[in-house]
Amino acid sequence: MAPAVRGLKGFVWQKLKSAVFDDFRKEEEWKIMLLDDYTTKLLSMCCKMTDLLAEGITVVENVYKDREPVPHMKAIYLITPTKKSVDGLIDDFISKSSSRYKAAYVYFTDFCSDSLFNKIKSSCAKSIKRCKEINISFFPYESQVFTLNIPDAFYRCYSPTLEKTKDKDAVLQVMAEQIVTLCATLDENPGVRYRSGLSDRASKLAQLVEKALENYYRTDEKSQIKAKTHSQLIIIDRGFDPVSTVLHELTFQAMAYDLLPIENDTYKYKTEGSGGKEKEAILEEDDDLWVKMRHKHIADVIEEIPKLLKEASSKTKAAEGKLSISALSQLMKKMPLYRKEISKQVVHLNIAEDCMSKFKSNIERLCKTEQDLALGTDAEGQTVKDSMRVLLPVLLNKSHDSHDKIRAILLYIFSTNGTTQENLDKLIQNVQIESDSDMIRNWKYLDVPVISSFVAQQHKYPRRDRSKEETFQLSRWTPVIKDVMEDAIENKLDSKDWPYCSRCPPTWNGSGAVSARQKPRASYREERRSSARLIIFVIGGVTHSEMRSAYEVSEAYKSCEVVIVSSQTFTSACALPSVILATLTAFGSRKADKLVQNCSLWKEDKC
Repeated sequence: MAPAVRGLKGFVWQKLKSAVFDDFRKEEEWKIMLLDDYTTKLLSMCCKMTDLLAEGITVVENVYKDREPVPHMKAIYLITPTKKSVDGLIDDFISKSSSRYKAAYVYFTDFCSDSLFNKIKSSCAKSIKRCKEINISFFPYESQVFTLNIPDAFYRCYSPTLEKTKDKDAVLQVMAEQIVTLCATLDENPGVRYRSGLSDRASKLAQLVEKALENYYRTDEKSQIKAKTHSQLIIIDRGFDPVSTVLHELTFQAMAYDLLPIENDTYKYKTEGSGGKEKEAILEEDDDLWVKMRHKHIADVIEEIPKLLKEASSKTKAAEGKLSISALSQLMKKMPLYRKEISKQVVHLNIAEDCMSKFKSNIERLCKTEQDLALGTDAEGQTVKDSMRVLLPVLLNKSHDSHDKIRAILLYIFSTNGTTQENLDKLIQNVQIESDSDMIRNWKYLDVPVISSFVAQQHKYPRRDRSKEETFQLSRWTPVIKDVMEDAIENKLDSKDWPYCSRCPPTWNGSGAVSARQKPRASYREERRSSARLIIFVIGGVTHSEMRSAYEVSEAYKSCEVVIVSSQTFTSACALPSVILATLTAFGSRKADKLVQNCSLWKEDKC
């Protein structure tokens, strides 16, 4: 039996089961399943092939590719409502005599436009037995982390090249629609609020989400207006906390994704010995050891994993010492489990040692400077009086590469709330990063003051006092978003800075207690604990430290589950600095022209 799907990924899988697979369960026939790129990734995140087999799926194919016809079998199409995917569906049923399958059951991930629906209707309506929209337009990246299905979201939201085009508004509209599908999957109609600031980006998106929620719950399957549930959705702009995006994090997951060449959550390593083979390991939540270790500090990880290896080895040796037939029989049964356990431990030890190797060679010297600049105090709690004096040793150190120096310069700028144009020019010239200077200058498009003459600076979020919390000296910084999560749960967010879009926001204190008028349904998914839910959406992507915060706050406040959502899909540069810095260089450059073209193509495809 497949292991239970973790956390909120389970909600997605249950929705897929009820919306798609339960439709034809009574027929008791094996079926073929057709997926496109998006739905392939979606399913891979929330189920295994064994789960699909249990639902009567015998073969999974790509709708874009040529396939052998199987005219005696019915096919399920789980696809996005795009021209490319719909064309793949139509091609399978061009004529009755040449149909690839006996019939089609079509399920769109979200709203299918009239033009695409009419195209299907005129081409292959007779072959389609069922056509539904299931409203799942997001990826369950982790049990409490979701991302939307919007390529190049960061660029589309912040690029000045798109400022005077309709693309930016179109992207916000698509974001709103996809956020609503997330809320619907979680069976939530939250009170929507946002962080007010210099830009109207967050407020615009909040208004669009609120309107889309109203429209969705007016037209749901029961045709009734759903009351606000006991939950909050808070929308934040990425410029709200620039520090967390460039700071080196020393917790296991954040450090690995920042320092190691991890692609698509896959870590490559070589086995020991001269003829060592290259192996791959996928970092996913099915790996219990990864889930246990990912949010721990690297110092704890490097200490704990060898202990686990020693324990596992001693178990096998102890078992081998027993020579009775029954003991040997038990050992043979347990050996595959021991091997699997030890194999995982070796993988994570490799990752930890690779991280420590990078840390010792360069990052360790950077971290003290970064922490002092980020917090404005040193490890002893003394105020940093001269930020430039703290920064200079990093800039003069030839062993640090240009990107690390850029990250340090940015932390200096963030800590001083901007610098002078003359000072910035000198820094860029002396460090010889002229070609990459846009990585610094273009933060202004995120409403982050780079030049101190920046007129209407937004005030910084008041930080919580965490001086009494136990922490490592090189990991003193806490993401601002964690303060926001805790303040929201304790109902301490200032309504002027964090206004609601809802006309009648629910009385909310994060405790699960609501007034009689706002009582939640007794059987919230039958299994859900009686608690509140806080959904945080960050325009432009989230860092691993912010993801970790969602888990930590959920653990600390048992009565509230925190879910964090970002606007773009994670890749190898999930350590957000790489994504942001690379994209910032494209603003206003020749690269932008290609990205603008891609935006237009993407927009047309959605139509």
